[in-house]
Amino acid sequence: MHRSVISRFAPSPTGRLHLGHAFSALCAHDLARTQGGRFLLRIEDIDRARCRPEHVAGIYEDLRWLGLGWDGEPVFQSARLPLYQAALDRLKAAALVYPCFCTRAQIAAEIAASAAAPHGPDGPLYPGTCRGLDPGERAARIAAGEPHAWRLDIASAAVAAGPLAWEDATAGIVKAEPAIHGDVVLARKDAPTSYHLAVTVDDAAQAVTDVARGQDLFAATHVHRLLQALLGLPTPRYHHHRLLTAANGERLSKRAGSPTLAAMRAEGVDVTTILQRLRSQPAPA
Repeated sequence: MHRSVISRFAPSPTGRLHLGHAFSALCAHDLARTQGGRFLLRIEDIDRARCRPEHVAGIYEDLRWLGLGWDGEPVFQSARLPLYQAALDRLKAAALVYPCFCTRAQIAAEIAASAAAPHGPDGPLYPGTCRGLDPGERAARIAAGEPHAWRLDIASAAVAAGPLAWEDATAGIVKAEPAIHGDVVLARKDAPTSYHLAVTVDDAAQAVTDVARGQDLFAATHVHRLLQALLGLPTPRYHHHRLLTAANGERLSKRAGSPTLAAMRAEGVDVTTILQRLRSQPAPA
């Protein structure tokens, strides 16, 4: 008997979908449908400066063209800000986050001045400049309206959570090592949350049992597992799939200008051919 599976596809409406998105959506869709489960659609529209309503409509259009129907109404992160604030408030109450007033230029300058700045999966780690600020100074700067983000004190959080692990369909049981990311941002200066916090809260709120997403997010799972422990949230099973690349070996992406599904549709590309090609790709178990 198949276990009950709930998967999701969670694109950001900052541009039209390409084949890489289609593959990720197909992995999540087929994972649920082959086991009689539910496939959810979540629109990650926190970045209000880049997200566009027309791109939301484009996501619907592209998924329907691919024949990937979803269950229930799409969920929009922009409508869930109180949930993220409540999670952040819990971490504040536990003294596991701190305000960071640094600008990107200040962080870059401090890293450049360091003889051996530690690096993580996404590059040099935040040097912890604001971690040791006096509580009174923090409060005064916040009261004065100085822009600030909120960072997770990764060392303190790891101690509070204790040893952790998570399961990946391909890699097996993975020991959580969130410290490789340093003190990640959980709420940005220009947005009341970040990807790490929002995705963790949303997967739990939507009772997602299985997360199918690209291998580029494998390392982020270390942070998500830590947040799940700190917030008392369940841990889904992860299925990190390979990333599709262009003929030159470059990863498909919006930034690289990869051909969109809309352009393929306009050119008369047969959707059945696309689906056959995508389903022939190695997918996570």
